[in-house]
Amino acid sequence: MSNIVVIGSISTDFVVTTEISPKLGETVEGLNFERSFGGKGANQAVAAARISNNVSMVGAVGMDSFGQELLDNLTSNCIDVSNVERVTGFPSGSAVITLNKNDNAIIYVAGANNQFQGITSDKILNLLAQADLVVLQNEMPQEQIEQVIDYCLDNDKPVLYNPAPARVASKELIDKVTYFTPNESEFKIIFPNLTVSEGVKKYPNKLLVTLGSKGVLYHDGQREVMVPAYRVKPIDTTGAGDTFNGAFAAAIVKGMSIEDSVKFGNLAASLSIQKFGAQGGMPTMEEMKGSAWYEEKWDFE
Repeated sequence: MSNIVVIGSISTDFVVTTEISPKLGETVEGLNFERSFGGKGANQAVAAARISNNVSMVGAVGMDSFGQELLDNLTSNCIDVSNVERVTGFPSGSAVITLNKNDNAIIYVAGANNQFQGITSDKILNLLAQADLVVLQNEMPQEQIEQVIDYCLDNDKPVLYNPAPARVASKELIDKVTYFTPNESEFKIIFPNLTVSEGVKKYPNKLLVTLGSKGVLYHDGQREVMVPAYRVKPIDTTGAGDTFNGAFAAAIVKGMSIEDSVKFGNLAASLSIQKFGAQGGMPTMEEMKGSAWYEEKWDFE
C-alpha cells in the first residue's frame, strides 16, 4: 500500500464573500462569512486522503483551540497526525480569504507553521524512509524545504514540490525534485525569462504548469502535452490547485502515467470547485467514480 507524506502548513480559513472588494480605507458589506479548514499542506493531504490510503501529515499547530480543531479535522479525514507538533507562544496558522465573483484574494498568517522544527527527529526520518512520495509547498521556511528535498534526493524518495505561494526557486533546487507544479502566475515569477512552452520543454516530465480553466501543460520529452480542464461552472475556486496536487499525488503513487495522473487531478479539481471551501469540495473516490468523466482504466480500488 502506497505511502504519501505531506509536509507543510495547517491553518484555519476565515472566508468572506462579497460583491465589492474594498479599497484601502474603505468598508463594504459582505454577503457571507464561513470558517473552514485550510493550509496548503493540510489541503493537499486531505485531497490525497479522500482518494488514497496511508497519508501522513508533518507540520505544526499552536496550543490554541484552533490547533486542536485542525488536528481533529485531519484525523477525521483518516490522516496520520502523529508527526504534527504542538508549539507554544504562537497561534495556529490562519488565512483570511475574500471571495468575489468566483475568484479569491488571500492574506496568510503562518503562525505556528513557521515554528516547525524540520525533519530532525528519528520519528520523522523513519516516516520519510517509508514514503513513496513526499509532497511540499511554500507555506513553510525555505531552509526546511531545502532540507527535505536534499534528504529525499540522498535517499531516493520522489518529491512533488508545489511552489505556492510563489517564491524564487533556483535551478539546482528544481533539478532535485521529481515533479514541480506551479500555476501560471507562479511560473512567471520563478521563470521570468521563459514562456510556459519553453519552461516545460526545459524540464520534461517534471514541470507541470496548471493553467486554471485551460488545463495543465507539460512536456513528455518528445512533445508538448496540453491536458484540458473539465468544463464546469465554478462556485468557489479556493483550494482547486491543492485538490489537483493531492489527487495527482494519489494517482502517481498508484502507478498511473503522468498524463493520466494529470487527467485524474483535473477531474478532482473540477469537482472541488463546484462546492464551497478549500477542503469542503474535495471529492472522495466514490464521487470521482460517479463522474461521467471518470475513466475505468484508472482502476482505483
